[in-house]
Amino acid sequence: MIIEIKVPSPGESITEVEIGSWLVEDGAVVAKNQEIAEVESDKATLTIVASEGGKIAIKAEEGEAVEVGAVVCTIDTSVEAPAAESGQSQSQSQSQSTDKEPASNVKDQESSIQNPVSRIQYPESSTEHDKVKVTSVAKEMMKEHGLSVDDVINGLKRLGKKEVEAVVNAPQAAAAAIPQKEATRDEERERMSSLRRKLSARLVSVKNETAMLTTFNEIDMSYVMDMRKKYQQKFVDTHGLKLGFMSFFTKAVATAMDFHPMVNAQIDGEEIVMPKFVDVGIAVSTPKGLMVPIVRNAESKSIPAIELEIKELAEKARNKKITVEELTGGTFTITNGGVFGSLLSTPIINPPQSGILGMHNIVERPVAVNGQVVIRPMMYVALSYDHRIIDGKDSVGFLVKLKELLENPERLFTGGKDAGELMLGI
Repeated sequence: MIIEIKVPSPGESITEVEIGSWLVEDGAVVAKNQEIAEVESDKATLTIVASEGGKIAIKAEEGEAVEVGAVVCTIDTSVEAPAAESGQSQSQSQSQSTDKEPASNVKDQESSIQNPVSRIQYPESSTEHDKVKVTSVAKEMMKEHGLSVDDVINGLKRLGKKEVEAVVNAPQAAAAAIPQKEATRDEERERMSSLRRKLSARLVSVKNETAMLTTFNEIDMSYVMDMRKKYQQKFVDTHGLKLGFMSFFTKAVATAMDFHPMVNAQIDGEEIVMPKFVDVGIAVSTPKGLMVPIVRNAESKSIPAIELEIKELAEKARNKKITVEELTGGTFTITNGGVFGSLLSTPIINPPQSGILGMHNIVERPVAVNGQVVIRPMMYVALSYDHRIIDGKDSVGFLVKLKELLENPERLFTGGKDAGELMLGI
């Protein structure tokens, strides 16, 4: 029976995709549910799986643009996949190697007994010449005649040309031993993927169509780092994953939006849309390019729930399992260049959003605290925003509020207010 494999719909607005790569060769026998191809849209890279097992016949070439619903290959289900070989021979070879192992160990032990180099004792020498290199032959001769390194050096009557040249040529010989990269004028070319082309066009349009500006601040991360260190093991035992920094920043961003809602706003024609929810996009670097999966309603989620969702979305993006719906939307974005060692940057807005937060590397720096200079783990943060709807007051105030929340993490659970203020009702 011949069955047709068609291009699935990545999303409602997508009518055409590009064959990124075939994961199997034409004529190969595939198994049911095996991934056979990658298709790229302007939003994500998705995989096509074989609905049945059999022999595949490819109908579309790599790099070819095909419509959603088009047949890209067929599978002849009358051809069955060959049965997997039993692992008997492999286990036998492993057992044979295991049987031989004790004999080799005995041989090593015997050789070490016959050559007890570590037990050879030499006359003591002074620290003046203890860095002189001595060959094994010389050591044996010194042992035989009862000489130390000092005795040999003191017994030298003169330095000749040969000895001086040996010292002079030593650095050159060492440099010659370093492998040198062969000079070349070759170059490689590869076609830009559909996702990369769409990303390039969007980045250029942002620069041309927004009044983008960036403001900066710095955050003392010692409080969050102390909390992670103190509760990390209990967090892993309870939730089954490690506690990172991104969940703290996501929660802090969602809380800070209550005080500066314009940072969460968007321009729609001649109107300003101000969502009552905070959907945070988390920028994830993948081999196919940058993807931004969305953590929806971050304002109503706990830090463990946010951490788990970020982990699942990032794994889906890197394994090409993420859906277009999980990449669509978002009211604000966070990007973390610090994982690559970035100290400072100006992130670019992800339209139609109006703001993006850039996290950076945590570096120990001297800072003034209560009139004294102390060393603290500091992080620079950058907020790029569309100045058409976000004023300087909101942009600066948003970063200041973010700083307050992360330097006092308990405020993430008090609506951003100080505990004393809540107690006193002020």
